[in-house]
Amino acid sequence: MKILIKHPRVIDPVQALDGVRDILIEHGKIKKVAEGLQDEAARVIDASGCIALPGLVDMHVHLREPGREDKETIASGTRAALFGGVTSVLAMPNTAPAIDSVAHIRLLKERIRKTAAANVYICAAITKGRQGKELTPFAQLKAEGALAISDDGSSVDSTALMFEAFKSAKEHDLLVICHCQDSALSGSGVVNLGFTSTRTGLRGISSESEFRRVERDLGLAAEAGARVHIAHVSCRESVALIAAAKKKGVRVTAETAPHYFTLTEESVLGYDTNMKMNPPLRSAEDRQALRQALGDGTIDIIASDHAPHTENEKEIEFERAEFGVIGLQTELSLAINELLEPGFLDWTGLVQRISLAPARVLGLHKGTLGIGVDADIVIVDPRKDWVVTKESLVSKSKNSSFLGKRLPGTVAYTICNGVLAYENQREAPQHPKGGG
Repeated sequence: MKILIKHPRVIDPVQALDGVRDILIEHGKIKKVAEGLQDEAARVIDASGCIALPGLVDMHVHLREPGREDKETIASGTRAALFGGVTSVLAMPNTAPAIDSVAHIRLLKERIRKTAAANVYICAAITKGRQGKELTPFAQLKAEGALAISDDGSSVDSTALMFEAFKSAKEHDLLVICHCQDSALSGSGVVNLGFTSTRTGLRGISSESEFRRVERDLGLAAEAGARVHIAHVSCRESVALIAAAKKKGVRVTAETAPHYFTLTEESVLGYDTNMKMNPPLRSAEDRQALRQALGDGTIDIIASDHAPHTENEKEIEFERAEFGVIGLQTELSLAINELLEPGFLDWTGLVQRISLAPARVLGLHKGTLGIGVDADIVIVDPRKDWVVTKESLVSKSKNSSFLGKRLPGTVAYTICNGVLAYENQREAPQHPKGGG
């Protein structure tokens, strides 16, 4: 089906484009981007006053399938993604069972093929069962379609084994995504060590438990010559280490999540378990460092770390509640509110962090509106705000840190693989099937 998008402000860093253009989509691809296009399209969208961006690429998403379909499924998670303008996600491997074998990848791919509403790509585990004891078969996992490896949710504690992982990843050109947390230092903590832990009496998690492991993994990656991606950076010491490693030529990229550049540890003072995540919310100084790092490119990527949990896992005592919050539907609006409006990023920079950079890190031909590229497009109306409520969240789980908050930038349309997949707070009747 042909779709013609008329009069949006088009943002595409690859083409150095920021201006009003029309976009013609045909056979699932972008056919033309120009002024004054006229075509007998099956659907014409008047996007006057709106902004057209490449579909968001979120490289840190927990879809919970297989094993915890009560929290989220591929179907529900990708539907939430479309509502947030996210057209491609990287599914993390901490499922039940973990994605640690060819058989498990094949199972996941079949479910993606049958149920995904957006593009879903696969991250496999570094170690079998994510137990940190024995490496998975990297070559086989890559051949079956894994784009990266990670034991996300935990770190590989054995330095020797992690070095072997980096060497093998280098040999097979696989990206290693590191959850950097030294469990010997974090212990049984649940909030940031410092002001919050003192005020609440809750056990603390130090920044050192993160940045010491960042330091180790950067060193191992550099020695092995491997590509390394540091997940969910939360503290200023990690930012400094990543900046220094980049200057030395280490093949490192990094991400942070919207809750870290939006909130601080003070949000925990009300004992709201939707403020409990791992790593924890840090200080105002850490938040500022993350915003500046996104502005100057030290941190390359914005990713949601979408981590759905059921109400009975969250609506309990703080120390017993699960770590993690959802974020697919709110990440674009939070980036507009916290980074674009205060001036840390402009629209071009925002697209680089939330679409183009993750696509390039994962080796996807996404994140741009170039001719011939898959038509993955989000059309945002910056004039319209929306309120985050349990009713507006379409994820199976509702554990958002931003319930009740009014946010700028309403997603008016999401086009995925050339199909109008989401429109004006309701889904279009057709859904593209996910790839990967």
